[in-house]
Amino acid sequence: MVTRRAARSVFEECVACHALEKDKESVGPSLYGVFGRKAGEGGDFRYSPALKRSGIIWDEHTIETFITRPQAVVPGNRMPFAGVPDAAARADLIAYLAKTFK
Repeated sequence: MVTRRAARSVFEECVACHALEKDKESVGPSLYGVFGRKAGEGGDFRYSPALKRSGIIWDEHTIETFITRPQAVVPGNRMPFAGVPDAAARADLIAYLAKTFK
């Protein structure tokens, strides 16, 4: 079982660019309401054409796949992040987002 503390610590890598609050855009879009949302939509963030065309609908599986290697999953997206190579850290992060938004 993942602890909220462990999951929150993984999210600390994301907080430099992403917020959890609704309509709080930064370097990256707000993650508020991410589950069930189409990639490249939501808020006033200027998403890359590649992400808009990706056809991704965010759920636990698509988030896990994307954050493993964002540029490999959606070449040309604007997220300057190499990814989260550790599977346990990805699971912690997704669990944190799911607890936060579901």
